[in-house]
Amino acid sequence: MIELNNVSKSFTLHNQGGAVIPVMQNATLCVEPRECVGLTGVSGAGKSTLMRVIYGNYLAASGSVVVGGVDVAKAEPREILALRRETLGYVSQFLRVVPRVPTLDVVAEPLLAVGTPEGQARDKAASLLAQLNIRERLWGLSPTTFSGGEQQRVNIARGFAYDFPALLLDEPTASLDAQNRATVLGLIETAKARGAAIIGIFHDEAARETVCDRFVDVSVFSPKALA
Repeated sequence: MIELNNVSKSFTLHNQGGAVIPVMQNATLCVEPRECVGLTGVSGAGKSTLMRVIYGNYLAASGSVVVGGVDVAKAEPREILALRRETLGYVSQFLRVVPRVPTLDVVAEPLLAVGTPEGQARDKAASLLAQLNIRERLWGLSPTTFSGGEQQRVNIARGFAYDFPALLLDEPTASLDAQNRATVLGLIETAKARGAAIIGIFHDEAARETVCDRFVDVSVFSPKALA
């Protein structure tokens, strides 16, 4: 479902004379349905960079990044948008939404985007918000007014609203209390059981050991490690 072959990535510092900084080289990884792979490595090793390359936020300099049959490294923008709508979900650490949109609509939006009837989409959104302990009186308010922890839970609800065949999870349990942490781990296990291929970054070691089937140390893709 997710397959990377010999992927490299560098950044060009245009404000420093065009200096090129290589950050990843020969990254190769395959994630099958029903599998959760945890990315490990020291801070700055390239875990988040690798996730952004897979999602298409960063363009790979070389190699292939195939998700559900689409090579993100070569795809047209419309293909990437379709991939994100129908195949590849991404739960980042930060909630980014249009201001003044009610929380219930924020969570329901991924379902509505694929044609789910409005009532069904809103019911699923309500169920997830309730599971993640977002009080019902907040559902009609914009999540931009919420606390950091509440925004994180809204972001998780939005990421799991639609049954994406592939998921990228960037610290989904960070800063959560025990009850909400257990709920999120349950959502991940449910996604695996239905066949999702998942890549995650988990600094929470216990969470990582609970849901990950294996680990990949991204430090081995560093140009320094390969030198």
